[in-house]
Amino acid sequence: MTSAGFGSPHRHHRVTDSTNDRARELAEAGAPVGTVVTAAEQSEGRGRRGRSWTAPPGAALLYSAILRPLDRGDALLPLAVPLAVCDAIEDVAQVECRVKWPNDVWIAERKVAGVLIEARPPEWAVIGVGINVSVADEQFPADLRWPATSVGHGVTTDAMREALNAALSEWVESEATRVLSEFARRDALRDRAVAWEGAGEPDDGEGTAEGIDELGNLVVVTAQGSRLALGAGEVSLRPPPEA
Repeated sequence: MTSAGFGSPHRHHRVTDSTNDRARELAEAGAPVGTVVTAAEQSEGRGRRGRSWTAPPGAALLYSAILRPLDRGDALLPLAVPLAVCDAIEDVAQVECRVKWPNDVWIAERKVAGVLIEARPPEWAVIGVGINVSVADEQFPADLRWPATSVGHGVTTDAMREALNAALSEWVESEATRVLSEFARRDALRDRAVAWEGAGEPDDGEGTAEGIDELGNLVVVTAQGSRLALGAGEVSLRPPPEA
């Protein structure tokens, strides 16, 4: 990867379908590393597994950045980016963030941000980040009022963008040992009962999260004692057994 800070050039849209789509077009046209695309509102924002990402105009940071070129040192980018989001949020607000593998950022076990990375190795990656900055609870769709939350604390999207630019510039350059160590510190799933869909062998199952391996996979132990490494799929917490 070519070393560079994020945020210049910066293209902002009042409304667009998806900042990731706009950034991908720019990447394919040769836009430099560090290019950032933002929008006040998205009509077709998306998260992992085809989910939509919605937010009231101006209340969320809708952000996509171009990283290029890619090399072996970027293998843990899916872990490094949510760590950058954590640092950025904590830089502007007195909150504590954790990461729910693989790419959700939580405050008090409520989702405040998500990450979607789309790449064409070894040429480029588009780092998509959505952060709820000032979305009131009643403004979330009914099915998202829990577990969704916002940064709050009077933070603006401009301040959030500047903090994310700085944090990303640092974390995409970090050594694997630092990324793995910090992810372990912020791991919201470790030692907790989880269920997964579309991952591992078998595809669905339940077990206890044991942390992250050196490749960024989620390690789980089933009730039968099998140890599995999940590289993709959907993971959710299981409620504790009733007393």
